[in-house]
Amino acid sequence: MTLEEAKARLAAARVASKAFVQRHRIATGVAAGLLALLVLLFLWLGASLPISQALEPLPNRAIILLDNQGKPFARRGAYKEAPVVIDALPEHVPAAFLSIEDRRFYRHIGVDFQGIARAMRANSRAGRTVEGGSTITQQLAKNAFLKPERSLRRKAQEAVIAVYLELRLSKDEILARYLSSIYFGDGVYGLGAASRHYFGKAPEALSIGEAAMLAGMVKAPVNLNPVDHPKAAGTRARLVLEAMVDTKAITRQQADTAGKVTVRTTRADLPVGGYFADWISPQVKSAFDGPGYGEVRVTTTLDSRLQRIAERAVANRMKGSAKVKAGQVAVVAMRPDGRVVAMVGGQNYRQSPFNRAVQAQRQPGSAFKLFVYLAALRDGASPDDMVDGSRITIGGWTPANYEGGGGYDTTLRDAFAQSSNTAAARIWQTAGGPAVVQAAHDLGIDSPLKADDATLSLGTAETNLLELTAAYAAVASGKGPSFPHGRPFKSPPPQTDLDPAQRAALLDLLGAVVQEGTGRAARLPQRAYGKTGTTQDYRDALFVGFTGDLVVGVWIGNDDQSPMTRVVGGGLPALIWRDVMTGGLKAGLIAKDRAPVSRFEPEPERGEEFEVERRVPKWIRRMLGL
Repeated sequence: MTLEEAKARLAAARVASKAFVQRHRIATGVAAGLLALLVLLFLWLGASLPISQALEPLPNRAIILLDNQGKPFARRGAYKEAPVVIDALPEHVPAAFLSIEDRRFYRHIGVDFQGIARAMRANSRAGRTVEGGSTITQQLAKNAFLKPERSLRRKAQEAVIAVYLELRLSKDEILARYLSSIYFGDGVYGLGAASRHYFGKAPEALSIGEAAMLAGMVKAPVNLNPVDHPKAAGTRARLVLEAMVDTKAITRQQADTAGKVTVRTTRADLPVGGYFADWISPQVKSAFDGPGYGEVRVTTTLDSRLQRIAERAVANRMKGSAKVKAGQVAVVAMRPDGRVVAMVGGQNYRQSPFNRAVQAQRQPGSAFKLFVYLAALRDGASPDDMVDGSRITIGGWTPANYEGGGGYDTTLRDAFAQSSNTAAARIWQTAGGPAVVQAAHDLGIDSPLKADDATLSLGTAETNLLELTAAYAAVASGKGPSFPHGRPFKSPPPQTDLDPAQRAALLDLLGAVVQEGTGRAARLPQRAYGKTGTTQDYRDALFVGFTGDLVVGVWIGNDDQSPMTRVVGGGLPALIWRDVMTGGLKAGLIAKDRAPVSRFEPEPERGEEFEVERRVPKWIRRMLGL
């Protein structure tokens, strides 16, 4: 080799050495940068990620609603128990989940690359997704810390959080968080809640077969629910048992003798919804707001016996309602002190959960006249006073009686019993609109009322059945305003005693409606009080009244406010009211009035189209000797 060649090679070596050093520096810089970025990412996760989030209770605890006899009738909200401790569980319990969900759990760093490769091969052969590669740590990251969405970005976040969790927690801590937070269907979260919900026992007492069934549910908690889909759940449980044999968690003999698993749940039998449950739940949640494990059992005022009676009465009477174009019904039953004991908000809750007893604002019709006549009594009138029945015009408005005509004088008692519209308008004019509005407010009506609107005397202002029934409860109790409630009051709101003489006069008027007026279809073997209501074109029909210690309101109508076929308050609503009261009296759920009703004769049923409110006024019957 010549001197020149040696110098050339040395120069080339120096150039190569410098290039290598330069590349090495770049690679080192990139590696250092990535490491710094990873450290910063983990520091950020440590500062922003609530590491114990999976162990925390749900934002609102589950609620079991009890009737006034202490029997559960509905449940609301998701259910989660306190976290499980891995060391306290039998070995076969965590083994069931590991065998079917993540066999390499104790050998990976949160992301199982071997499992991912295996899943990709299986999915490629099948031409569809048949196997997943997510680890238990990734599932914990997804369920506890990320929003439910399918994207590569979310999968990357899931992997980063999984690695971070592996660095921060032990394997048993990760597994405990996973088992304590996963969803098991039926609104149940975590192994503790699931074992109690489906098998009525603590997770520490789960058998091999029960553990296998719960582990099998994780893949599809709804479709593998052992209550709704026992066959599918059983098949999946056998698959888990086979996986446990493969991983040597149990022997073949143990798998074969795991036996048939029996689900012993009572929670799943409780409905989530219901008209009363929907109405009371916001009040209950506000009282028990905040996180907490387990369930809260809350006593309500509902009487399940009266609820069944009301539902049966509605079902029986509404069978032929389509013939008279009556589509919906609502019933509210309460004690005179405002305790709501039964509620029907429509013909079928599953078809329509809209609660017509509470949410529907409708005209009460002549049922509003209670407040008009109370204003007159406060003004010094009495039931035996005469009222001018001739036509009256107020501000260009001329009311007409239901049966047309008019022009005769009658007592307040007869005018109220026969639901005279001209008399009500004249009394409104005499007593004054503000006095009528005040009377309504004093008994518990909170809906807006216009004191300068004369049509208010015929019940044109909208209210709801719950509010209207509560106002009649104020008369029954002798105290107002009335406050309808579904949970017992710790300290009842202040009320004012009604004037005894005025209350006695109201009872006289309400009793006349049932005994000899438009509400005769509601007559009972004991004294009953009530008022009918029918709005224009038969859009609404109501009967509200009380006997003994029960107040009941009934509404019939259509959601689109279309007219019914001659359905009046003294017809179908009064019959439903009578059925509820009769059933309650027979069951001993209504106080009996020891004083007999004079001349009691059950009103013959004449069908829904019978126009009860076309009866001949009492004064004409007396004149004709009828």
